[in-house]
Amino acid sequence: MWARAEGKIMDRAEQFDPHASSLPGLLGVIDSTISRVESVLLASGVLLMALNTVANVIGRFVFQYSLFFSEELNRILIIVITFAGISYAARQGRHIRMSAIYDALPTVPRKAFMILISAITALAMFGLCYFSVSYILKVASSGRVLPSLQLPVYWIFLWVPVGFFMTGLQYALTAIKNIVEKDIHLSTHVLEGYDDDEIEV
Repeated sequence: MWARAEGKIMDRAEQFDPHASSLPGLLGVIDSTISRVESVLLASGVLLMALNTVANVIGRFVFQYSLFFSEELNRILIIVITFAGISYAARQGRHIRMSAIYDALPTVPRKAFMILISAITALAMFGLCYFSVSYILKVASSGRVLPSLQLPVYWIFLWVPVGFFMTGLQYALTAIKNIVEKDIHLSTHVLEGYDDDEIEV
């Protein structure tokens, strides 16, 4: 018997392609596309932030000249990394779970709860996406610009609704995955279980 080690098991396709999706048809294409976008945003964001910070430190202490735009660029990158990261965390089943009651339930109610939790979380993310777009429109109407880069301030918030939308889509796909699959999934890529669980035979 395999006992609660399912969280460590990947689908066969994912062993060869980390962006592969086990969802059928168009849903699989959407899922794979989101995975690739998340990877590009996170990797490029972290690398650019590191490069920008190192260049600023070298400029300040070696050449006595700081990059005037360094702080503003890092602010933008932090927002990109944060809101791309929430979608990535949802894909990897890494968000905090209050599961004391959930874990005590039998399999069928747990599966129903997971579908309900994923669907409600998706709706919440889409709602936050809507409100963040409203906020960006208000900031855009103010005409404010960044002091150094002279970019409109609302540009740095454009990733917020994108991150909320991608996260909502990820949770919606998780709900669908639990509907069409027999097993219980924390995300489209992660089966229910804990990292410290062991395989019992």
